Parts: sequence; C-alpha cells; structure tokens
Amino acid sequence: MDVGMIAVAFGFGFAASMVRLPPLVGYLIAGFVLHAFDYETTEGIEYIADTGILLLLFGIGLKLKPSTLARPVIWGGATIHAGLTTLAVGSLLLGVGALGVPLAAELGVREAVLVGFAFSFCSTVFAVKALEGRNETSALQGRLAIGTLVVQDIFAVVFLTLAVDEAPSPWALVVVPAVLLARPLYSWVLDHAGHGELMLLLGLVLAVGVGGQVFKEVGLKPDLGALLIGLTLANHPRSKELASTLLGFKDILLIGFFLSIGLGGAPDGAALTIAVIVVAILPIKTAGFVYLISRFRYRVRTAWHTSASLATYSEFGLIVAVVGVDQALLDERWISAIAVAVSVSFVLAAPLNTHRYTLYGRVSGRLQSIGRTPVRADDAVIDPGGAQIIVFGMGRIGAGAYDELRERRGDVVLGVDRHDHNVEAHRAQGRDVVRGDALDIEFWERLCLTADTDLVVLAMSDHTANMEAVRRVRDFLPDATLAAVATHVDELKELEAVGVDVARNLYGEAGQGLAGDACDFLADDRRNSDD
Repeated sequence: MDVGMIAVAFGFGFAASMVRLPPLVGYLIAGFVLHAFDYETTEGIEYIADTGILLLLFGIGLKLKPSTLARPVIWGGATIHAGLTTLAVGSLLLGVGALGVPLAAELGVREAVLVGFAFSFCSTVFAVKALEGRNETSALQGRLAIGTLVVQDIFAVVFLTLAVDEAPSPWALVVVPAVLLARPLYSWVLDHAGHGELMLLLGLVLAVGVGGQVFKEVGLKPDLGALLIGLTLANHPRSKELASTLLGFKDILLIGFFLSIGLGGAPDGAALTIAVIVVAILPIKTAGFVYLISRFRYRVRTAWHTSASLATYSEFGLIVAVVGVDQALLDERWISAIAVAVSVSFVLAAPLNTHRYTLYGRVSGRLQSIGRTPVRADDAVIDPGGAQIIVFGMGRIGAGAYDELRERRGDVVLGVDRHDHNVEAHRAQGRDVVRGDALDIEFWERLCLTADTDLVVLAMSDHTANMEAVRRVRDFLPDATLAAVATHVDELKELEAVGVDVARNLYGEAGQGLAGDACDFLADDRRNSDD
C-alpha cells in the first residue's frame, strides 16, 4: 500500500514538474486525492516523513556557518521581517475572525500569533530550486536569499525545541554534551568516508541515529538533535559535499511529509477561505523583503531579485502547524489551509521567478525611490580598470592563462572568480582579480565594460557553466573573441557550436604536451651521451 501511494505521489509530482512547478505541489495534491478515495496515512509513510525532516534539519546545521549569518541584512532583515509578518498575519486573522470568518473566528491571540509565525517562513526548497535553475546560488541575490532562509530555519528549530510536552530526562545533561564533544570522531569518520555510499550512510547515521534517536531517548526533540549534529560539522572541509550527497535522498524522503499532509484531509470551505485571504497578502510580504533589503543599502535591483526567490510560504509553516495541532492549540483544518496556501504560493512564484528580469524593467522606475546611497561595496558597480581581457575561473588553468596573457599583453587582464578566498589569494600574488560569476546576469550588469574588451577566456572546470557563460558573454560582448577549455571531445564540439572561437581539450593537449616534453628530454639526453 505504501509503495502504491508513493507511486501516485510520483505521478502527481511528475505532472507538476512538467508545468514547471516544484514536485512537492504534486505530492500535496496526491495526498488530497488519495484522501478523497478514503486512503489514510500509514506508519511507513509517517516514518519516511520523520526521517526526511531529520535530514532537512541536519542539512541546515551543516550550512550554519557564522560567516553566513554575519551580514546585518541577513540576521537583521530576516528577524525584522519575521516579526512584522507574524504580527501582520496574526492581526489580520483576528480581524477577519471578528467578522465571523470560519476557522479564524476560533483563534485567540496566542493561536493567531502561532499561525502568523507559520506564515512568516519562505520555502527553502522553492528558493534553492529557483536559484539553481538560473545558476544564481552563488550570486549576491542568491547568497542573501539563502542566508535569510537559514535564519528563518533557526527560528523554526528554536520553536520546535521549545514545543515539548514534558521536561527532558536528567540524563540529557550528560548525553547531550557527550554527543557534541564527539565532534572529532565524526570529523575523522567523515574524512575517511570516501565519496560514495559510505558518505550517504554516514549522514543518515548521524542525523537519524545519533541526532534523532539519542536526543529522543533523553526526552529532547529529535529535530534539535539532527540540527546540532549537523552544526558540529558545519566548519568541516567536506560539510558541503556531505550536504550535497544527502540532498537528493532528503528530497525523496520529504515526499512522505507532503503526502502525509494531504492524506490528513482535503481542505473544506473554511480552510480554502483562509488560504485565499493569506495568499492575497503574499505580495505585501514579498514587498517587505524588497523594502528591508534596500534599507541595508543594497541596490533595489538586488533587493527585487532576492525577494522574488522568497515570494512563497513554506513547508516549515506546515511543520509548525502540525506541532500546533499536536499541542491542541490549532484545529486540524489549519494544516490543510496552510498546505493550500503553500501550494498556491508556489504556483504564483514560479512565473514570477521565470520573468523577474522582464518584470523588473517595468517596475524599476517606481522602485528607485526606496533605494539608499552609498550602495554597499559588494553590490556596487565594478570598474574593470580598462581591462581588455577577462579570465573567468581562476583555478590552476585560469591562473596560468592569466599569467601568460599578462606576459604577452601587459597589465590589461582581469581575473574573475566566484570564491572570496581565491580572490584574496590571487590579489596577494599581485593579480587583478574580482569576485564574480560569469553565469550571474547581475554581475554583468554591475561590470562597466567598454569596447576595448576584446578577449574572454572561460577556464571554469564545469562544462555546463562554460556553456551557459558563452551565452552571457555573447549578450554583453558580442564582438569579443571567446576562448574556452573542455575535458572531452564532444564538449569541444558543443562549445564550437555555440560560438566559441578557440576551444581546447584540456587533458588531450596536456597529454600531447607531456609526450612532447618527454621526447625533447630523450633527444637532449642522447645528444649529451654522444658528446
């Protein structure tokens, strides 16, 4: 039976993806449809759901680096926005409840604040997918959006930690420090876990076994345990790889969560009414992000694109609602109401993110009045200093190309890399390098190019990134000569097909160079022997 319900969820999730909606919208609808045919959630589905949530929180812990949250726009903006949204939505629901709107009429102040808190979150799943679809995860607007989501996730975990039915066991005072102090052991195992199934299994053991089960045994929330175990590894060099390894598996297990929400019951008229009311104020919630981000002296353009990724309600709101129902604070119909609002917000946010650059062109004139100056350095216009050559990707290949080009053409070369530590390292060695991403249209908008720029070198290790960057270069520098590297013959053909003037097979030419040098060495050695 569980397999059959998951198969139905796949069908609806696949249908949602075909119309460019997040699959989880389909999973929710699948649950509603199955409930209409008298299906109910099962122990297996609930276990899958719980495991998915533990992995979600473990992954959040892996991302909780202090540097991520250090920007005032992130912790300050997210905190202010969450507080104002909670207050606004809670007040609205109390107001419509006073007018006799069903379901809202049953709320007291405490319950209204809880529902407002549930609607203050934005969807991490949707935002990450939207940013990845445009290759903007590492762009400024992507980093601001993800940082905001991380702060919201912290709020959710604090809430889940406080929402306990009984006091923890005294053993928690011993067990929790012991688990956290075992970080060197976790780190050692992660160092030696390879890159395959052992790393995936390690993530499951740490999140579900060590974090979830151990904390549960001493009367603490398993969710808190998963988060804290992830946090102990946040600064590990392989934390990002571990999070990426778990990502797909976590998304699959979250099917159980969204399916179980739908199986809990289809929304009635009262729940649908609440959903309509809350969705109607979603543009105001999104506009709040635009205003707040611009108050921290980021460009209005950056604030717009960051906010578009956050223009949703969240799956975390559903988790908060489930806790509210378990604590007898909310009617069970609130879960359905929030589920509908979350799904509709995804439907509305999908075209917004697809067309947000076009839409910005139409509203930019009206938004400029809220901008502040001077703009922050990391969002200011970039002066390339008369560069005639730009090298994207300052790894070993890019650095070698940079040095050779500067030797031949002089100080007219600008390097671009997406990682701050690489930028600082190259600057320390005397290279002119700025932080940026060839795939980020915002970077190109900030870069004050001139007609003197006549050569662009794409030295990134990711072929997909190089292909996408070709399109960006052709949009902004249509007459420049374009050179790129590849690692396979078919990739060379693809680069040439999209307009790259000079394409080289990195490994092939390295092999030829190695063979040539070896032959030259042998020839020199023989000449020396003859002499």
